[in-house]
Amino acid sequence: MPIIIQPAEPVHVLSITDLVNHFAAENVMLPRTEESVRQTIGDWLVAVDPDAGCSAPPILACGALVPLTDTLVELRSLAVHDSLHGKGLGGHMVLHLVQAARERGYHQICALTLRENFFVRLGFELIDRWSISPKVWQACIYCPKFHHCDEVAVMMNLVEAPHAALHPLARPAGWNALLKWSEWQPLKLAYKQKQ
Repeated sequence: MPIIIQPAEPVHVLSITDLVNHFAAENVMLPRTEESVRQTIGDWLVAVDPDAGCSAPPILACGALVPLTDTLVELRSLAVHDSLHGKGLGGHMVLHLVQAARERGYHQICALTLRENFFVRLGFELIDRWSISPKVWQACIYCPKFHHCDEVAVMMNLVEAPHAALHPLARPAGWNALLKWSEWQPLKLAYKQKQ
């Protein structure tokens, strides 16, 4: 089956929403509304089968880039149709999203995931999730799993000299300059209180 990974178009909004919400119902990602997908359609990539008939899924996979800072973008809502799990399409989607992030001039790309080994095999590194920009937590606080989150943070540097270009709020674990106390402490305390 020929598969093309391409920028999403308005015609894909309902299919993206359905695919993402299928996995959100299984508590493996956050749900998305049609309106939120429509407003951010330029940030989405989809995988389609150009030869598919009416019986095939409208999209086979999707994923989005969500800007967190001028230099850091989050890979979010990566979903692959159940019929194609284990066939490598998820990895191709990630690599296309990484390339799109590079082309847009981002220095780093991060993700929160339940499958960290999948991302590590693609070149991401494990990081302390509290070291990611506070903007990522704006979505997390609405997640039903926020107070007992089991996701792992991963990050990839997209520039030649990553240490010179890193955003001070998005440095990998092991660096001394993590979030300022006032920025991460309320989130961490709220997280620990509900555990």
